[in-house]
Amino acid sequence: MAKNLVIVESPTKAKTISKFLDKSYRIESSFGHIRDLPKSEMGIDIKNNFEPKYVIPLKAKKKVNELKKLAAGAETIYYATDEDREGEAIAWHLDYIFGHPKNTKRIAFHEITKDAVLEAIKNPRKLDNHLVDAQQARRVLDRLVGYELSPLLWKKVAKGLSAGRVQSVALRLIVEREREVKAFKPREYWTIDADFEKDKQKFKAQLYKTPKEKLDKFAIASEQQAKDIVKQLDGRQYQVLKVEEKETVRHPYPPFTTSTLQQQANRQLGFSAKQTMMLAQQLYEGVELGHVGSVGLITYMRTDSMNLADKFLSESADFIKNKFGSQYYDGKKFYKTKARSAQEAHEAIRPTDASKDPESIKQYLNSNQFKLYNLIWKRAVASQMAEAKIKNTGVDIISDNKYNFRATGSVIAFAGFLKLMPNNADENILPDLKKNDPLDLQKLAPNQHFTKPPGRYSEAGLVKSLEEYGIGRPSTYAPTIATIIERKYVEKEDKKLKPTDIGLVVNDLLVKHFSKIVDYEFTAKMENEFDDIASGKKEWPPIIKEFYQPFKQNLMQKEAELSKKDFTEEQTDEVCEKCHSPMIIKLGRYGKFMACSNYPECKNTKQLNGNGEPQEPETTDEKCDKCGKPMVIKSGRYGKFTACSGYPECKNIKNIEDKTGVKCPQCGQGDIVAKRSRRGKTFYSCNKYPECKYALWSKPTGEKCPDCGSLVVMGAKDTVRCSNKECKYTK
Repeated sequence: MAKNLVIVESPTKAKTISKFLDKSYRIESSFGHIRDLPKSEMGIDIKNNFEPKYVIPLKAKKKVNELKKLAAGAETIYYATDEDREGEAIAWHLDYIFGHPKNTKRIAFHEITKDAVLEAIKNPRKLDNHLVDAQQARRVLDRLVGYELSPLLWKKVAKGLSAGRVQSVALRLIVEREREVKAFKPREYWTIDADFEKDKQKFKAQLYKTPKEKLDKFAIASEQQAKDIVKQLDGRQYQVLKVEEKETVRHPYPPFTTSTLQQQANRQLGFSAKQTMMLAQQLYEGVELGHVGSVGLITYMRTDSMNLADKFLSESADFIKNKFGSQYYDGKKFYKTKARSAQEAHEAIRPTDASKDPESIKQYLNSNQFKLYNLIWKRAVASQMAEAKIKNTGVDIISDNKYNFRATGSVIAFAGFLKLMPNNADENILPDLKKNDPLDLQKLAPNQHFTKPPGRYSEAGLVKSLEEYGIGRPSTYAPTIATIIERKYVEKEDKKLKPTDIGLVVNDLLVKHFSKIVDYEFTAKMENEFDDIASGKKEWPPIIKEFYQPFKQNLMQKEAELSKKDFTEEQTDEVCEKCHSPMIIKLGRYGKFMACSNYPECKNTKQLNGNGEPQEPETTDEKCDKCGKPMVIKSGRYGKFTACSGYPECKNIKNIEDKTGVKCPQCGQGDIVAKRSRRGKTFYSCNKYPECKYALWSKPTGEKCPDCGSLVVMGAKDTVRCSNKECKYTK
């Protein structure tokens, strides 16, 4: 048996570390948390200083028994879990399960490389109980809120709902933005845009001054006003009034923190916060690089520090000078960390080896891993490059009747870090212009515009706002967003976050009756309290007690006062066409609908459109094959379907089959159509079912695999693959 036992969280991390240590070390994974609060009960002894009652989950018991046996026979036990509050808590729980043996050492590293692991083993430390207390305080507070507030939502709104300390604040941000969007009233304005030419080179300019006044954004308010100005300008002579050139310096961006990585990956790559963290975890724990084996490619991905190790600073300096030339490197650059909670001993997210440029290892990464690694590598290396020098040019153009136009453009005088991270913004390239140069007017057009409402939050925008408010920490952004989407409080529309009917109702209830839970300043204050616990400045039970007592008192009061009808029913002027009773708007688990108040005697219901008005079902040419009445299109939990218009007397329904244009390869007669499973997942099957039961979970492209002849289907982003699992064809 190996003398030393090293315990990490994941098997991939264990596999990577095993390369760096000799046979006297045995590396095992705990598979994440091995103790937690029970799911079946609160699990907190409120009367006994909020003492948590931890249990070993059923799925972890076998692994726990294995680890206990290995620990009992080891000379030294190394807890090598991540160096954050969650990692420290896992190590603490392991130590508790093993009976607090004396032969334990706590080691941690920011990157999974040989040097980092060996250095950690040389310099072990003790368990940091302050970090454990901070994790425990957050866990206890979130459990108290979730387990006590969620049942009230079940009673007063709908079953299956949940409330959470951070998720409810994130929902509030999204709801408030949505209401800004809905309340926005667009304002009309016009611009006069011109195309000028000099020496056969065209460029654009815009009217900014009349003989009487300098124009602000709304100075030209109508089409007639714009046309009158164009009439004044038609056929005039134009020349350059003045040319101004100014050189500005553009500094490189700092390396990524967790939040900035999530924001940029969302904006540039379209990744969700959850997807970004999953891919970053893979790159951190290790990827197989051919004969080299598993290699950790980036540093730890949950951080709010912008620190960079001296090793990386030296590596990146060498890379920049060798790749681009010494003029692109002008010395080490250091970035100041803004977050109050950041620990300077931690690092920003960076590649573990600057010389491993993305192209050199592209063949070993899947497309999404490559995209994220490329983003991280370029950002970190570019942070050490020289500043870019931009020459900005402004040109004023005057007509012979004193109307002024302005054109602006820019030229990169020295690329600096933009050599590695090019600026993709469209530039208005200007010709060489001098004062009094005559210009040819090629085109003059009045253009109508309307002010635009504030955009809904993207995941990137929401993460940025949460960070600006001081809500949550690096480990919480992704799960918070994932939770409010999974709870159906929020849905994605054109990649933006939009609150659902149920989300609006839950938010309004919490804002009105539990304002402290969704108060931005209070939530940020609690994060600061957790930071104080982590640094040893405060004890955690008094902080929980200070929150819980008024929260519990308010909860009991609201449970007695509030009625379900206050949140789930709205009166209308509509009358049921079947029984002539009043129609009411009701809130179901999946949104609002109109229903007869005489339910259950009358089961008449109507869908609502986007304005909350009753919407008649869309008719089809199809007749019900059971009663002969027309079939109509309705929307349900899993999308649209056709149903008999004779409901509730006839309950015949059918899936709407979206044809893919691909013939079934099994029977050769049917078409492959898109369908929805009972759990709402899209799949593709032959429309001759049940005679032919051919089915796929991925969308077929219509092509056939060149290797085996099976259908080719859509794979991961920007790839296709063979539908035959035994065939390895991908493209």
